[in-house]
Amino acid sequence: MKKIFLSLAVIVSICVSSVAQKSVVPNHEWFEDARFGMFVHFGPYSVLCNGEWVMNTQSITVSDYHKLQKIFDPRLFDAKKWVATVKEAGMKYIAFTSRHHDGFSNWNTKLSDWNIMNTPYGKDLVKQLADECHRQGIKLVLYYSLLDWSRDDYSFTTGRTGQKTGRTEQKEWTSYINFMKAQLTELLTNYGEISGIWFDGEWDQLPSEDSGVAVTHSMSKVDWHFGEIYDLIHKLQPNCMIANNHHLAALPGEDYQAFEKDLPGENVGGGFAANQVVAKHLPLETCETINSSWGYSLRDNKYKSEKELIHLLVRAAGYGANLLLNVGPMPTGEFDEISVSRLQYMGKWLSSYGQTIYGTRGGMIKPQTWGAVTQKSNVYYIHILNKESDVLTLSFPENIQSVRWLNGSEKITWKQNKKSGEATFNLNNIPDEIDSIIEVIFKNK
Repeated sequence: MKKIFLSLAVIVSICVSSVAQKSVVPNHEWFEDARFGMFVHFGPYSVLCNGEWVMNTQSITVSDYHKLQKIFDPRLFDAKKWVATVKEAGMKYIAFTSRHHDGFSNWNTKLSDWNIMNTPYGKDLVKQLADECHRQGIKLVLYYSLLDWSRDDYSFTTGRTGQKTGRTEQKEWTSYINFMKAQLTELLTNYGEISGIWFDGEWDQLPSEDSGVAVTHSMSKVDWHFGEIYDLIHKLQPNCMIANNHHLAALPGEDYQAFEKDLPGENVGGGFAANQVVAKHLPLETCETINSSWGYSLRDNKYKSEKELIHLLVRAAGYGANLLLNVGPMPTGEFDEISVSRLQYMGKWLSSYGQTIYGTRGGMIKPQTWGAVTQKSNVYYIHILNKESDVLTLSFPENIQSVRWLNGSEKITWKQNKKSGEATFNLNNIPDEIDSIIEVIFKNK
């Protein structure tokens, strides 16, 4: 094992050293057009049915937690069914946890014995999912945890989490960096096209977001070698996009910006989002749970309603952002029935009104309490999510050619001041209680 690791580390080192200094910018048009994807948190923690942080929250030692390797058996996992569910929901990509904070690898890695091949299931989840995504035309993004609650060479003594897992031996940080590079090399060379790498965990080595300190990347207690890691990824797959859920300003080499449980710039939840400035030069994405948990939790019945989920999708699109909606599969590898039902509803809604979401950009104003605006070419879609008045007045940069309810048969009364561009719409008879959509077409110049 040591010889294999050293060989891979040398290969990775050569790859990094050969990367040109000029920045690589992947093609991200597909991402900005997609607007909707599925996040999947799945691993040994699913067996305990108490979320993906259970190892940390219950202070389970490495030796005890790793017993789950003899129990984790997602025998009903069906990649074809997963991807079919994604497509039925109208989603365009999947972000799958190749490795979460417990350090378990969901693929046939040669760098660690703590992986899916050494479970009763014994099959490579990443390979099955990648093959099926490629077959059905769904993009695959791989979540990869930067922190590790199991390894001794992760700097756990300076981390904010995983300090009660029984580790006492401390090894070289360089060893951990080389380990990550070698694993990423496996993922980006053995599984065909990977559309993105979604990092998470830099915050573990930063001051708490609740400390009152203005947290910055420079405060990290370790050197993450992000420049080298990002260059390696872009070298191996130039069109692989990189996101890093660090809750801070974007770093060079990151190709889109992720927001956790918060729409870009809203900071309605407080906490880590308070330090995150919306990047003006990057595509945006909001990740959110379909209930309250990321990993499967047996007692979590706080499912968002169909209406809440549609509003979340619309408001994200109004910010020019994607919605990455999470499902935590059951230990068997199946999606639960309520999640599937919610996803099917969203798919049906998108089959009728997807043109107002897919391929759009944020409108001329950011989302408001009443709703949001999306735009595509010379067409604006005004989504009335919460009617607050019988009239709505907006300013447009061009003269309107036509206006209609997209999901209603009645005519809408409207007028526009052609000098100011200000238009007023009568909302007396909104046609849909979930989302009444006004289609506004402008004259081509």
